[in-house]
Amino acid sequence: MQDKRNFPDISEKGVYCLIFRTRNCILDAGSLKKIGFSKGYYIYVGSALGSGGLKRLKRHVLLSLDKNKKPRWHVDYLSVSQEFELISVVYAITDKPIECELAGKLKSVFNNSIQGFGAGDCSCSSHLFYSKKRPLSLIKDSFNKPGLKFKVAHFV
Repeated sequence: MQDKRNFPDISEKGVYCLIFRTRNCILDAGSLKKIGFSKGYYIYVGSALGSGGLKRLKRHVLLSLDKNKKPRWHVDYLSVSQEFELISVVYAITDKPIECELAGKLKSVFNNSIQGFGAGDCSCSSHLFYSKKRPLSLIKDSFNKPGLKFKVAHFV
């Protein structure tokens, strides 16, 4: 188990999944307004292809500790909510734009998604997926299919 405060700065570019756990709740998610969430796990797919690379991932991890911050992106609403707990991250170093490909693989695995979540800058229907059961092995399989060498950090 890793301490969130000691999550490393990773300057390489990459793709990642944030795994949250929650109970039944309703959450205002900015432009998406109020969304009903079921008890279970939510998997958010993101990429970090800009100049800061996967340092963006550390921002997400730290934001889940600082619940009093103002959310900027859809996923930030989960991170700062008292209803959601970031339990793990899965990430891989790559400079290929495969975020949407990974989201497509997860959509076919999990079937349940939140329409429009995290997908404002692409043609995907969603980048947030739901699972009743702990989803780590299915996420690992999705990273393996395109041959990504991934790492996992557990916080709980």
